[in-house]
Amino acid sequence: MTAPQPIQALLNFIDASPSPWHVVNTIEGLLKPFDFTKLDETAQWQIEPGQRYYVVRDDSSIIVFVTGTKPLLETGFKLVGAHTDSPGLRVKPNPAQGKEGLVRIGVEIYGGPILATFTDRDLSLAGRICYKNSDNKIESSLIRFDTPLLRLPNLAIHMNRTVNEDGLKLHKHNELPLILSTLTEQQLAPDYFQDLLQQQSGIDAARILSWDLAVYDTQKGSTWGAHDEFYSDSQIDNLASCHAALQALLDDAVLDNENTLVCALFDHEEIGSESNKGADSSFLPTILERIAQSVQLDQQDLPRILAKSFLISADMAHAYNPNFPSAYDHDHKVLVNQGPVIKMNVNQRYSSESMSSALFSEWCNGANVPYQYYSHRGDLPCGSTIGPIASAKLGLRSVDVGNPMWAMHSIRESAGVLDHGFMVRVLKAFFTN
Repeated sequence: MTAPQPIQALLNFIDASPSPWHVVNTIEGLLKPFDFTKLDETAQWQIEPGQRYYVVRDDSSIIVFVTGTKPLLETGFKLVGAHTDSPGLRVKPNPAQGKEGLVRIGVEIYGGPILATFTDRDLSLAGRICYKNSDNKIESSLIRFDTPLLRLPNLAIHMNRTVNEDGLKLHKHNELPLILSTLTEQQLAPDYFQDLLQQQSGIDAARILSWDLAVYDTQKGSTWGAHDEFYSDSQIDNLASCHAALQALLDDAVLDNENTLVCALFDHEEIGSESNKGADSSFLPTILERIAQSVQLDQQDLPRILAKSFLISADMAHAYNPNFPSAYDHDHKVLVNQGPVIKMNVNQRYSSESMSSALFSEWCNGANVPYQYYSHRGDLPCGSTIGPIASAKLGLRSVDVGNPMWAMHSIRESAGVLDHGFMVRVLKAFFTN
């Protein structure tokens, strides 16, 4: 079985999006050729059937939707959810440290990254800064250092003789500050870091008030393997799912069908989704309610619509790694390039159940896409997704799916080229069903 291989488009999407704030900016660029209208949450909306819209909350969560021409009470919403954030390191409020001839940048751990993978990489910074403009109003602006700026050097094996037996263990406070430069003055200037931001952004250092900055790997994504059947990049979890959802939506046949379609891409999944813009916020419920109100339905109709709606929570899955066979349930090994994975957990760490998984399998069959089932080892804690959160909040049926990948939460993850095309195809089938 063959599948389209839009893998370079995915790698370009990831490489253009080194932070959640850049992810949303990249998505807005992808939407422009398709005549989507941006809506402001503070304004009144005039939503028309058969039109295309999107809403951004706090620069890093976005909901894209297409209003159908069929009655919502008949079709419900067809939703795909994913997340824009990835685990890693974030810059602290007072980050610059001048000591022992070097300037280092203090960082905090965001989510659950594999910390050892950040060592000996060409790292840099990307995110947003908040500043006072010429009218003394606070604005935000994207910022990105394109070239390698920082490094976390490993300790030589001569000083850590058991590293190959015990693994690399980094103290989460003492051993994570990143080397930035040589300390050329006796003391570090108080505004040293703001001056660095000014050099990159062009915004006067005295006007820069705060920042949200992620550490990212400057190495571009690439394909690999004897037949280029695999690909590697940072943030595959979960930008691959965001991209697949958008690629499925931004297809003429999908955009012009009669259903009401929603792509909800949230920040803060990696830290529990409990924020004003996470999947556990009011963002998605409010948008769905406003869509329903636009077709003059009353409050009693919205629960009826949600009861007919369906959510595909798209997040990545753990591919079988033959070097570590004991980490997997032998009867539920999933393989790269063998199709999307339906993720099951009876404790509702995933939202899939028998009916929702059966429906997804049928959409796969209809799109000629292979699929697999994953269940975590019973003696290992299972991760979770936005699926259980969003489905509980809205009271709708949901399935958790994702493409298999290696080294989830590493700074350099890998997955199969064919699987991305497979996922795009089945999401198109879902949207048009």
